[in-house]
Amino acid sequence: MKPVELLAGPITLRALARADETAWMAVRRRHRAWLAPWEAASPPERAEKTVTFPQLVRRERAQWREESAYPFIVEHDGELVGRVSVSGIRWGAECGGSIGYWIAQSHAGRGITPRAVALATEFAFSRGLHRLEIAVRPENVASLRVAHKLGFREEGLRPSYLYIDGAWRDHTIFALTQGEPRTGRYWSDGS
Repeated sequence: MKPVELLAGPITLRALARADETAWMAVRRRHRAWLAPWEAASPPERAEKTVTFPQLVRRERAQWREESAYPFIVEHDGELVGRVSVSGIRWGAECGGSIGYWIAQSHAGRGITPRAVALATEFAFSRGLHRLEIAVRPENVASLRVAHKLGFREEGLRPSYLYIDGAWRDHTIFALTQGEPRTGRYWSDGS
């Protein structure tokens, strides 16, 4: 499958491109401290080789083709300000995946993230996924608000779930299935 572009007012979700390297590197560098407490990484004993930007773009294109992930960058008025990705897609009997997201500190609190997550969720459901999960550290109040605003159902705590900021961290799990109602201003129908 070819990557797609999703639009909602000033928000655009699209695949990362080679031409995004300068903007991507700048936003990641500028907001490193803001994002560090929340971003998963491999533990030191399983550290991955550093990936170049062109390798990242190629890997994400392959994920789109294989439908193993739908990684998007988030643009607001044409500026790269974040990321939302449906990843870990499992087809077969499950038809599920996980949603991860981040936003530049300069754009936090403007409703961009919930709208971007809603767009990615609707897209994933339109491709045939049945269930999507969001895993959030209980201390991450802003990300918890995103899951709640979108009506993702809280399912419980996964202790020591992901390696983040130097340790294995607990995560609260939220889920939404394709058939569940989606209400609120962030969904495509605007209700």
